[in-house]
Amino acid sequence: MTYFILLTLHLLSAFAFIGTVFFEVLFLRYIQHKLSNDIMQAVGKEVGGRAKQLMPFVLLTLFATGLGMAHFHMARFGITGNGHFTLLFSLKIIIAISVLIHFISAMILRKKGLLKGKVSHHIHTSVFYHVVLIVILAKAMFYI
Repeated sequence: MTYFILLTLHLLSAFAFIGTVFFEVLFLRYIQHKLSNDIMQAVGKEVGGRAKQLMPFVLLTLFATGLGMAHFHMARFGITGNGHFTLLFSLKIIIAISVLIHFISAMILRKKGLLKGKVSHHIHTSVFYHVVLIVILAKAMFYI
């Protein structure tokens, strides 16, 4: 039962985080060319402000439940368990740590007023590709 709770919270947190990243990269980036700068700045400010409120808690839940699930899988498979599972799981963890570093960097840059333009674009694009890889790895872990 504990694993089910961890898994459910992990999936809901991943859904919230990945959904936000997808929205920012696939929707906001597209509509920014169709709306005036004033409107886009207002939308960006509001979306960014809400993300700033929610994402720390979402990521805390995501990583805490991920650690709990990792503990479960390590006990089940061990470090040298199923070779493919261990490799994919390790890659997923490394990429997730990179996402966390991106997020912390973005928060620091935002606080300093430097999360603008190309910097923001590159961070969001990088996180987008990271989370796509994480989703693929998460599914592949149990099928390869």
